[in-house]
Amino acid sequence: MSTFKAVFATQQEGKPHVSLQQLDRASLPPGDVLVRVRYSDLNYKDGLAVTGRPGVIRKYPMIPGVDLAGVVEESSSPDWKPGDEVVVTGCGLSETAWGGYAELARVDAHSLVRLPEGLTLKQSMAIGTAGFTAMQCVVALERHGLAPGQSKEVLVTGAAGGVGSIAVALLAKLGYRVVASTGRAELGDYLRTLGASEILDRATLTAPSKRPLDSERWAG
Repeated sequence: MSTFKAVFATQQEGKPHVSLQQLDRASLPPGDVLVRVRYSDLNYKDGLAVTGRPGVIRKYPMIPGVDLAGVVEESSSPDWKPGDEVVVTGCGLSETAWGGYAELARVDAHSLVRLPEGLTLKQSMAIGTAGFTAMQCVVALERHGLAPGQSKEVLVTGAAGGVGSIAVALLAKLGYRVVASTGRAELGDYLRTLGASEILDRATLTAPSKRPLDSERWAG
């Protein structure tokens, strides 16, 4: 087919306008690899983009969607061939490069990551940028000496959000005692199912201390 469906963001009289459009394949930007998009996901930045809020899209027109997973359809790069299952996270998608809220995406070859063995395309987008970021945080903590079995707890702030909730699950699975800080008390049961051993109101962390120096509580 010469056309494809996409969520398309334009500016009309200086104001963002977002709609579902049928676009010509020739309108896709330059790139080494054409990907048939199977899945994308919904990040906070995507929510801003599709509702016409500023701060994400840097040039128009734009197809939002900071992540995508799909199958290579065409490639001029020796690194990729038709049929390869691939993932793209970040790399300027939805900011300066057309993103994943479309049936097709044309991207630079260096932006692609081969789908990890054992994951489906759908699972890769269930993890997405939020999961990737959470795992980077855990790896960084462990590189700085954090290890399971320490007497002190690990605190996750913003625990009910995308990055926070996955961080809670990862840390608990690795054997850490996790305290989840959130301003949404109604999500306490949800955080406990992810592995949090304690729920802490975020106001507790921002309240002024009565002492000039408190005892250390957190391992990380």
